[in-house]
Amino acid sequence: MSERRAVTARRLVKRFGDRNVVDGVDIAVPKGAVYGVLGPNGAGKTTTLRMLLGIIEPDGGERTLLDAVHPREASDRVGYLPEERGLYPGMKAAEAIAFLGALRGLDWRTGRKRARAMLDSAGLGHAADQKIRKLSKGMAQLVQLLGSVVHEPELLVLDEPFSGLDPVNQEKLEKLILAERDRGATILFSTHVMAHAERLCDRLSIIAGGKVRFEGTVAEARATLPMKAHYVPHHPNDAIRALLPADAERENGGWQFTLPEEGIEATLTRLIEAGYGISGLSIERPGLHDAFVRIVGRDALEQAA
Repeated sequence: MSERRAVTARRLVKRFGDRNVVDGVDIAVPKGAVYGVLGPNGAGKTTTLRMLLGIIEPDGGERTLLDAVHPREASDRVGYLPEERGLYPGMKAAEAIAFLGALRGLDWRTGRKRARAMLDSAGLGHAADQKIRKLSKGMAQLVQLLGSVVHEPELLVLDEPFSGLDPVNQEKLEKLILAERDRGATILFSTHVMAHAERLCDRLSIIAGGKVRFEGTVAEARATLPMKAHYVPHHPNDAIRALLPADAERENGGWQFTLPEEGIEATLTRLIEAGYGISGLSIERPGLHDAFVRIVGRDALEQAA
């Protein structure tokens, strides 16, 4: 049996003027997964999400949202946090959450009850009756996120949800996302911050220049780069450099280099026989950030900066 999909896109295209902002994007988001759309600023992430949601129409290609060919038909089963945040400043926090739920078909009484329970759970119970204008930016953003899930959607779409949040509220947001996943929802979010994607995503797409440059798991993305070794000698000496692979560089009191294809044993044997010894040795795969830079390319990152 094939894997069930919450969202699919095939050859999606969107033009603004004479430029293809999205240029033949394919995406398949498994139901129940946390799926990230990664890319530098201006890569086409927001435009892609808006097409998937039916906010704007593609100029080419096909998409489905919760099995609906016309995304708006499934809108009551979707929660959406746009990149441009917006709540009525004179509305109280609990009322704002209930109001956003009502826009998705949730009755007011249930919405108010859930809003207070959700605020309590998020550590914001004290803010339930405070007006939005009195809240910090981070608190207001969390309130809007709660408003996007109060109707218990099957799919939650978040556009750059961590933007502008301090580390404490970023951690709260990560916990909320994982709680929604554990409830059974599918999470689709865009970001240009690799740390969040590395911790949260089951699968991800990396987009640059309007095209998908990679699709797969975090581990598969990291595997596009070779393993790295960090060696610390027992007896440091500049002459060690001649015994290491060509790309070796000094780092943290030792040397870092790409793990040779034949393994590290021969290198270690040379170092020991030369009398330098081993004070420390670690071998690891480069992180998602390094893989992202390799996949996207430094030129694309500099152009987006």
